[in-house]
Amino acid sequence: MSGKAIIFDLDGTLLDTLKDLADSGNAVLESHGFPGHPIDAYRTFIGTGMVNLVRDIFPDDHRPNEGPETDAILAEYRAAYGRNWKNTTVLFPGVAELLNRLTEQQIPIGVLSNKAHDFTVKCVDAFLSDWKWDVVLGAREGIEKKPDPVGAIEAAERVGCAPEDCYFVGDSDVDMMTAVNAGMHAIGVSWGFRSVEELRGAGAEQILEVPSELLSLL
Repeated sequence: MSGKAIIFDLDGTLLDTLKDLADSGNAVLESHGFPGHPIDAYRTFIGTGMVNLVRDIFPDDHRPNEGPETDAILAEYRAAYGRNWKNTTVLFPGVAELLNRLTEQQIPIGVLSNKAHDFTVKCVDAFLSDWKWDVVLGAREGIEKKPDPVGAIEAAERVGCAPEDCYFVGDSDVDMMTAVNAGMHAIGVSWGFRSVEELRGAGAEQILEVPSELLSLL
C-alpha cells in the first residue's frame, strides 16, 4: 500500500456535526424572526461552506445580499457555532477503527473541508486528536473551496502523494466532484448527509457502507 494516501472530508464523513450546525443556523434565523428548519433540512445546506449556508437557510425573499449583509449574518452564525460546535458532535461509528488501521499501516491521512479553517482545526483537535494528521485544511481566504481542486492538490502535495494515488473520501456531490477535478479516486460514504444517488451521479467510483470497507480498496 506504499504511495497511497487518504484525504477525508470532515462534516458528514468523519464527524456527525449535523445537530450542532443546525442548532447554530436556527439560532440565527430565530434572532431575525424566522422559524428554524428541521435538523434534516440542514443536510442540503451543509457542504458548500458557511457563507452559502447562512444565505441558503433564509427564505428566498429574505436572503441576505452578498457583501456586508452576508458578512454580518456570517459573523452571527460563527458566534452561534462557536457556542454549539461540540455540544453533540461525535465520530461516526467505525471511523476510529478505520483510522487506527490506516495509522498502523502508515498510510498518510488528511482532512479537506469547506468548513471555515479555524473550526476545521478545532474539530480535528477536539475529536480526532488520537491520530496524526499529515494535513488539515478548511476553507481559507483567497483559496477556492471544493469542488475546485486547488485544495485537494495542495493536500496531496502536503502528504507527499501524487493525486492519482490519493483517495478522496466524502459524503456529498461536492466531494466527489473535487476528487474527479483533482484526478483522485472518488470514494463516497453512505452514512453521511447526502444520498448515495447523489454521490454516484457526481462520479463516485465506490460507495462505502461502513468505514472499514475503505481498506479493501487500497
